[in-house]
Order: sequence, then C-alpha cells, then structure tokens
Amino acid sequence: MQRTQKKTILYKFLKWRYRHISTKNFILILSILIGFLAGLVSLFLKNATHLIQALLEQDLIQWQTSFYFITPIVGLSIVYLILKYIVKEDLKSAIPLVLYSLSKTKGIINTAQAYLPLILAPITVGFGGSVGLLGPAIGSGAALSSNLSSLFHVKTKTRTLLIGCAAAGAISAVFKSPLAGLVFAVEVFSLDLTLTSLLPLLLASVSSIITSYFFLGDEVLFRFEVLERFQIFDIPFYIVLGIGTAFASIYFTKMYFWILKFFDRFTKKIHKLIIGGLAIGVMLYFIPPLYGEGLGFINSLLHGNHFAALGQTPFDHLTNNAWVVIALLIGITIFKAIAMTTTFAAGGCGGIFIPTMVMGSALGNVIAKIINNLGLGLHVSEANFTLLGMAGLIAGVLHAPLTSIFLIAEITSSYELFVPLMITTAISFIISKNRIEHNIYTRELAEQGQLLTHNKDQNVLTLLNLEDCLETNFVTVEETYTLKQLLSEAVAKSNRNVFPVVNHDQKLVGIVRLDDIRDIMFDITLYHKVTVATLMTKISTTIIIETDNAKTTMRKFQDSGAWNLPVIKEGKYIGFISKSKLLTAYRRKLISFA
Repeated sequence: MQRTQKKTILYKFLKWRYRHISTKNFILILSILIGFLAGLVSLFLKNATHLIQALLEQDLIQWQTSFYFITPIVGLSIVYLILKYIVKEDLKSAIPLVLYSLSKTKGIINTAQAYLPLILAPITVGFGGSVGLLGPAIGSGAALSSNLSSLFHVKTKTRTLLIGCAAAGAISAVFKSPLAGLVFAVEVFSLDLTLTSLLPLLLASVSSIITSYFFLGDEVLFRFEVLERFQIFDIPFYIVLGIGTAFASIYFTKMYFWILKFFDRFTKKIHKLIIGGLAIGVMLYFIPPLYGEGLGFINSLLHGNHFAALGQTPFDHLTNNAWVVIALLIGITIFKAIAMTTTFAAGGCGGIFIPTMVMGSALGNVIAKIINNLGLGLHVSEANFTLLGMAGLIAGVLHAPLTSIFLIAEITSSYELFVPLMITTAISFIISKNRIEHNIYTRELAEQGQLLTHNKDQNVLTLLNLEDCLETNFVTVEETYTLKQLLSEAVAKSNRNVFPVVNHDQKLVGIVRLDDIRDIMFDITLYHKVTVATLMTKISTTIIIETDNAKTTMRKFQDSGAWNLPVIKEGKYIGFISKSKLLTAYRRKLISFA
C-alpha cells in the first residue's frame, strides 16, 4: 500500500516536472542536490574515521600504543565479518566500479555501493589501514547520483554527467577546491567539457564546498601559504623532481599490481586478511606515519616539522642527523605504496588518491633535503617541493596532470607555483604515461576493452552491446540432414541464405550457404544421397559473446571479409551478427552519444 502511494507521488511529481521545469533546468537542480549529497558523504566519512581514531587513543585503550601492529588486523577483521555475514557482497574498488558502470551498465550502480563505503572505509582507515577516504567518497556519491538519476528517469548521458558531478563534489568538499574537482571529473571520467556539462559540474562543486563550509567553517586539510617565490635558477631542480616523481609513479603502479597478484595466490579471504593485517602492523610499528590516511604527515612536512611528521620510531635517537631523517622519509616513500596495496589485498576499503599525495609529499621533501644538505651552498624550499612532489605523483600515478596543478594551486590559494607545477607534472606525466599506458583505475577495464576515453569513436564502440545486434532468425540444421530435408525444413522456411549446422548440444560445427547448393538443389536424384555433412563448410571465425566486444568484432569482419559471423555464448550457437547491423547500431549510438 505504502509502496503504491510512493509510486503515485513520484508519478505526480514527474508529471508536474515535465510540465513546469525544462530538462536543462532540472539537470541543474539535480547537480546542486548531488553536490550537497557528495559533501555530506565526504563529511560523514571524515568524522566517522576521526571518531574511531579518537576512541582508540583514549586512556581506556592504552594497549593501542604498545601493540601498534594489532589494530589494522582488528579493523580488517571487522570489515571481513560485515561483508561475509551481514552484507554478503564482495567489496569492489570505488572508481573502477564507477568507470565500469559508465561503459557497460549505462551508469547504473548497485544501491549497496552507496552505503558500503560509508561503513567500511572509516573502519579500515580508523584502525590504521594505509588508504584514503576520497575514493570511497567518490564511489558512494556516484552510487547515490546513479540511483537518484534512475528515480527521476533521466537519460543515460545525463546520468553519466551527474555521476561526474558527484566526483567533482566529493573532491571539492574534501579539499575545498572546486576547480580541481571539476577537472578531475573531466580527466578521470572522460567527460566532454562543453558549456552543457560545465555548468552542472560547477554547480555541484559549489554546492558541495558550501556544504563543507556550513558544517566545518573555514577548516581546511592543508593550511599553507607560499612564502618562497618561483626562481628561474631552480628550474633544473624542478626537472629533477619531475623525473623523480615519474619513476616513483611507475614504482607505485607496478608495486600495486604485483602485490595484488601475490595475494591472489591465497584462495581464502581469511588467509589474505591474516597475512596482510600482520604485514601492515609490522610496517606501522617501524614507520608510524603509514597509519591511516597520512594527512597529518603532509601538514607537518609543509610546516617544516619533520619530527612531528615521522612520529615516534625506533630511530628517534638518530633523527638529529639530517641524513637519517632523509633515510626515514625515503622509507615512507617506498613503503606507503606497499602498505596501501596490502590494505586493499587484505580486504580493506579505501582509495589511492591521498596515499599518492602522502608518497609524493615525502619524495618532494626528500629531494629538497638532499639538495639543501649536499654542502654546495644550494637552497630550495622544502615546503614548496613537498607540494610539487604531491602534484608530480598525482600526475604520474593517476594520469591527471591538470587535476594536480589546480589542486595544489587551490590548496595554497596562490598561483605562485604554477610554472614549477607545470614543469614537474608535465615531466612526470609524459614519462609515466609512456612507460605505463593505463593508470591503476583504468588498466583492468582497458585490457577488457571496456574503458571510456576522450576518443569519441572508441567510446561508441565501447558502449555498443553486441547482443543488441544479434539476429536469431536463422534456421538451424543438423549434419545428418539429407539434401531434401535441408530444402524442405530450412531453405523453404527461411528468407536467409545461410544455414548454421549444429549438433545435439547446440554447438556450431559449420554452415551451409545457399550458393553452395544452388547447382544441385533441383537435382532430385541427389535428394537422399547428399547430406549436410558433405555440403557444409567449417567456420574459422566466430564472435565469442563473453570475450569479444564491438571493436574486436569489427576487426574480425575486416580480417575475414565475411558479411555475417556466427555468435557463440557459453560454447553454444545463439545467432549471427551482420556487418550491416553492426554499422547501423554504431551510427545510431554515435548520434545518441553526440
């Protein structure tokens, strides 16, 4: 009864909306609403995580300091139990899931993905998991946006734009950087930056940042003012930093996939949890800044306090030596990627954006300290290099150079570092992009041919669903059929000139073409002598529905010269796809996409 009432109310609202609010204005209203929701999601994740960390630091739980290595495995165990016994769903990486939904499910995301990150990410990070909260904020906001779009019956392309609004809003709320949020949505989600898309993205960013100001006031993650200005003589050092962040980005990406592959050897999730949890705990014991997101670590480096950044370590008595500090910061640079990926592999929930910034800040600070302590009378700003290191890693790891430039510029409320930012990020991006074509978010989707890019033709092929092009009005025959059976049960009943030959398991064994039997089809003496087995030809090229996509299918048509190709699903014949049908579907999708 209540459900019917809700549907009636929704129907009346939609009817009123179509009469009184244009589609364009309705999209703008939705973008503001989505920005507000993305802001709330980001604030909830932050506050929930801080609450957990505060509880662990209370006097009642003093063992947390002594047994630092225990807390991560406790957090991961809670996440494991929630997923196994309450949610009963697998945890999926937030941004790759969103990218997959954009390319393959028309932007429709499971409702569970809206609330799961809100529960699991604070537990993972709060108990010491070395991951970030931005990825879960984007994933949760995108899921809310997707479900809201479905509720109000918006078109697929509009749903894609609104998911981009959620991403822009999440970054705006976390960093109070609206331009960086907008650029991130364009760079990572491959949105077309036109006047039509620009305004909703801006409104979502503004709405989200206003939400953040409303609840947090002028509190920001990084409060820093650039005091040392750009010097042209420092350009060689920026080039060195760009090269350093490029190789660090390549290391970060390769280490990420290597560790995940290593953990794939363990078939049981509980084994991954135990091994990963203990490994993280040991790393945290020796390198405390790896605990959680690491935003405090970045802030301490920006204010020149490397003692606070490093925290209490077994090497405290040696930290008066600058080279020992450099060595410890190098350790953080190396082990942040390892700790982060191990957290994921062990079943944790989080993002890679902020860990990337942590690693970049440590590397930038290291390079500045090395330059300043070489004894050659050289001096560079360690704080500036810390910022530039973050930008270089974001550009190299995420392949998002413009996002990194605008993010750092907005964090510092200054464009004083714009030239150094462009030098560092450009070098980092070019080297890492040439070495690793796809970033952590997109590699798996790209390998499956399911990645949307800024290439419109490629996107149309990615969005095409082969099953929509399937033609099933072909009459099948068996190898044992005589020529008479072939003519009476297939040729006479079909307007097609191709007849698939299948066995009793519906597996394709060949085809008979009308042209192959044209010379003998009226020879009555052969009606009972000739069988389909002797008339059919073997098929060398087929379309496999599970592995092929529109792009590979186009290539198969080109290589084979065929006009029709049989389609196989789960090893069985299900129909044909014709070149004309595929091209027609492509043209329609291109018109819709544009």
